[in-house]
Amino acid sequence: MSAPVELDCRDLPCPRPIIELARALPDVAVGETLAVLARDPAARHDVPAWCRMRGQEYVGEETAEDGTPRYVVRRLS
Repeated sequence: MSAPVELDCRDLPCPRPIIELARALPDVAVGETLAVLARDPAARHDVPAWCRMRGQEYVGEETAEDGTPRYVVRRLS
């Protein structure tokens, strides 16, 4: 999945990947996607939960070239 914005949160502990996602989302156009790269195991649950709470679309998870989980979010509003 291609995403115009990619946040490198590989070395950030919980809840920083979600904080960075919340900070970056306003810079993404409605309908565009944003990817969060995070090794924090909680991100697997936190990103989809944050999307549900904030009315954004959780597109899914994939793996970056280095094996880091990559969570993709689409801005809906």
